[in-house]
Amino acid sequence: MKGFKNVVLMSLAIGMLFYAIPQMDLRAAWTLPTIFSILWIMMALLVIAAHLHHILGVDEEKRKELNRINRMKRWQLEQLVQGRRKMLQFRK
Repeated sequence: MKGFKNVVLMSLAIGMLFYAIPQMDLRAAWTLPTIFSILWIMMALLVIAAHLHHILGVDEEKRKELNRINRMKRWQLEQLVQGRRKMLQFRK
C-alpha cells in the first residue's frame, strides 16, 4: 500500500477542516478573525493538496521522465565523443 502515512495525515487534515469550518465566522466584514479563518482554510487545503500530490505519485512520474532525458543526453554525448574519436583516427 502506497503512502499509508500520507493517507492517514490527509484524512486528519480533512477531518480537521470539516470540524473547523462550521465554527468559523466567515460572514463578517474583513475583520482579523475573518482573515485568520480564510488563511487557515487555505493552509489546510495546501496540506491536503500536498498529501494528495504524494499519494498520486506525481513525483515518481517526473523522476522517471528526468531519468529518461538524462539517459538520452548521455547517449548523445557518447555518440559525439565516438564521432570525434573516429574523425581524429581518420585524419592520422
